[in-house]
Amino acid sequence: VQLQASGGGLVQAGGSLRLSCVASGKTFSRIDMAWYRQAPGKERELVAGITNGGSTNYADSVKGRFTVSRDIPKNTMSLQMNSLKPEDTAVYLCGADYTYYNDADEPVVGRLWGQGTLVTVSS
Repeated sequence: VQLQASGGGLVQAGGSLRLSCVASGKTFSRIDMAWYRQAPGKERELVAGITNGGSTNYADSVKGRFTVSRDIPKNTMSLQMNSLKPEDTAVYLCGADYTYYNDADEPVVGRLWGQGTLVTVSS
């Protein structure tokens, strides 16, 4: 079971980027996904999350600028980031809390982290 993130890069302030995160390896009965970020010298913070049922939540600092979405059949979560600011510069990581059923029909619950993708916003 793994998460694969992509889409980071360098952009000027005011620009846009789109990040994607794909969960693979199992057929999940439930998977809640979220984007986190960590800037140099700062703690990791939640940016945006989306539940298996489609409910979303955002950090106050990105509300109105970022939009999280998902394609459930493809186990893909995306983060559309608009009006980027230099303070959005960070390594962005995707995380997921998942459930799948093993061969014995027992639920397996776990948490995954994908590799980070660097977003750099220049002023």
